[in-house]
Amino acid sequence: MQTIALFGATGQTGKLVLKMALDQGYQIKALVRDTKKVDYYSNNLTIVKGDVLNYENVETTIKDCDLVVSLFGHVKNSPEWLQTNGTNHIVKAMNRFGIRKIISLSGGGLPFPEKDQPKFADKLIRAIMKIAFSKALDDAIQHSKVLKESGLDWVIIRGPRLTNEKPKESYRVGWVGVNSGTKIARADLSDFILKQVDSDEFIHQMPFVSY
Repeated sequence: MQTIALFGATGQTGKLVLKMALDQGYQIKALVRDTKKVDYYSNNLTIVKGDVLNYENVETTIKDCDLVVSLFGHVKNSPEWLQTNGTNHIVKAMNRFGIRKIISLSGGGLPFPEKDQPKFADKLIRAIMKIAFSKALDDAIQHSKVLKESGLDWVIIRGPRLTNEKPKESYRVGWVGVNSGTKIARADLSDFILKQVDSDEFIHQMPFVSY
């Protein structure tokens, strides 16, 4: 079973991915700033205390892993270029250790013009996001450029409004405006994230997961 370097393991989605991954038998190395926020332990879990903005911490986390799952993102008072700078550190460490694959989580506001066909409502939502969440959106766009230029096997998973409802165990995988809805439970999103660990279906793409 593969070893996953996990970033963002103490977020609402990250906690679910961590538990699911351990339940499925994966080995996990997780970088966390506050170890008290880790509420699920296993012999297959290694915790690295540190920050994604510290390159040495990132390198320690990625060493001896097979791939990266990156779920960290903006919270209150986050640095403006958190996702971009953290992703730069991750890519640098991946290249050092010869790790090829990274699965990254972002929001539906991140455009993927190669496949998206946004309708009026989608364009309106993006316009609102550009005003209300401009820093986070700019950071998400720049982080996607880092991955696109990395030469790595990347997948950026996008979702709409995330909820904490029980999983339906059924969801759609499409693109903005194409086979897409307006919400998804974090549990179902987490299921899709983990399915990409052993799948190359969406390499170099940005699938949109929703109900």
